[in-house]
Amino acid sequence: MDTICEGAVGAAVEDIQDRLGSVGYAVDEAERAESRFGRSTATAVARFRLDHGLSLGDAVDAATWSALVDECYQLGDRTLYLRLPNFHGNDVRQLQERLNVLGFSCGEPDGVYGVHTEAAVKLFQESIGALADGMAFPDTFDAIERLRHVWAGKPAAGPHPQGAMGFARAASVLNDAGIAITADDPISRNVAGRIWNLAHATVDDCALDLVDSPESTPSDARALIVLSTEPLPENVAPDMGNVMLDDIDTLPMRLRTAIQSSPARPRAVRVELPVGASAFTISDAQTFAVLLLDAICAAFDRLEL
Repeated sequence: MDTICEGAVGAAVEDIQDRLGSVGYAVDEAERAESRFGRSTATAVARFRLDHGLSLGDAVDAATWSALVDECYQLGDRTLYLRLPNFHGNDVRQLQERLNVLGFSCGEPDGVYGVHTEAAVKLFQESIGALADGMAFPDTFDAIERLRHVWAGKPAAGPHPQGAMGFARAASVLNDAGIAITADDPISRNVAGRIWNLAHATVDDCALDLVDSPESTPSDARALIVLSTEPLPENVAPDMGNVMLDDIDTLPMRLRTAIQSSPARPRAVRVELPVGASAFTISDAQTFAVLLLDAICAAFDRLEL
C-alpha cells in the first residue's frame, strides 16, 4: 500500500481515524469531520507505532496498517483456526488470555493462532462437550462469554499452580457440594471407590455419593463426575464435557470450567484417566484418587451451581 501521511484526505484517512479511535487513540474532531490527516492524527499514529514496537514515525505504512487492523479485531469477529499463515490479531490474543485464565494454557498470549492455541481450544471444546476440532466458531465464543464471571478482570499470563487446599475449605466442599461420582470400567471404578473412601475419612458428614451409573444419580445431586480410562467416544452426550487428568496445576480450573459449562441437570463432567499400556497398580489408583479429590475440592470451592 502507499504510505498515508499528514496532508492526506479521504476515505482511507477516515478509516484510519476510526480505527485509531476504536483502540483508544484520540484524534481531533475537526480533522475527523473533514477526513483530514492533520497533526492530531499524525500524533495518534506516532503513539500507536511506539506502543506496538514499530519504527518511529507518524505516517501509516504497510506495517502500521497491518498492526492497526490486527488491533481492531474483537473476539467473535471471525472464525479462528490453525492455518498458514497463522491468524493473528487482538481477537486471538483475547482468546488466549481467556483460555489461560480458564485453565487451558496457550502459553504467553502473543496474538498468533498457533499449535498451542489450537490445542487449548480443543481441550476447552472437549471440556464443554462440544466437537473438539480446534476451530473457534461462534459456539466456542458463546461458551467463553458465558464464563465471563470467571475470566473477566483476571490476569492473562496463564494458569498458575493452586497449591493444596486447607482442611477447613476442603471439608466445607465435601459437606456441602452434593457431588455424585461414578465410573464406567473396572480401573476407574477402583479409583472412584478410593475417592469415596478418602472423602468420607476426611469428614463425618460427607456429601459425596458413589453411584453405580449416571442413571442412579440422586435427585438432589448438584454435580456428577464420571471417571473413565477410555478415550472420549464419538457418541458421548453433548451435555457432558471431558477433562483429561494430566496437568495437575490446571486440573481444578478445567474441572470448574467444565462443570459451569454443562447444561445438564445435575451438571456433569467426564474425567479421563491416563492409563497406559503398562500394568496399573494399587499405588497408581491411590495416587489418582488423591489428585482427583484435591482437584474436586478446589474446583467446587465456593462454586455456585
